[in-house]
Amino acid sequence: MATRGRNQPVDAHIYQWRWDTKIVISDVDGTITKSDVLGQFMPLVGRDWTQSGVARLFSAIKENGYQLLFLSAPAIVQAYLTRSFLNNLKQAGKALPNGHVVISPDGLFPALYREVIRRAPHEFKNACLEDIKKLFPEHYNPFYAGFGNRDTDELSYSKLGIPKGKIFIINPKGEVATGHRVDVKKSYTSLHYSF
Repeated sequence: MATRGRNQPVDAHIYQWRWDTKIVISDVDGTITKSDVLGQFMPLVGRDWTQSGVARLFSAIKENGYQLLFLSAPAIVQAYLTRSFLNNLKQAGKALPNGHVVISPDGLFPALYREVIRRAPHEFKNACLEDIKKLFPEHYNPFYAGFGNRDTDELSYSKLGIPKGKIFIINPKGEVATGHRVDVKKSYTSLHYSF
């Protein structure tokens, strides 16, 4: 790729999925991490800021034949940081499995405005997931389950046709809720046996 007369390296990944693929969606910021903001930056200073058990759970999901789709709404300039974070995430000897990473194409200021001022990161997620769904046959919904940390994630996943019982919302304490009901016995670690 050439930019203003200079050659720039480009890193890209292509995922070829069958028409009947079952996809499990996970938000990155605040869902894999404990915080929307600090999750990707704390590892840079040597702190683990990830939800406990996430690597093991997502490994089990992948081992059971589901494909993973990771979503991150911050600016495209953070793409390298996000991918590096996901590629290097290890917990108790288990690495987070590879999955398709979809990042907002917006620049820094439009992304900050959308996320911080308007508090609407779901707008990117909704549009992105609807576009992905259109790549599959009209009669088939590829989205099997969704993980998020906000009510807007639940709304986005419901709009896609994911059943309420397959939408998991996690809070910063690591408690998982389905259908607005927090079950303190449920965590990423205990969900491991559901997949």
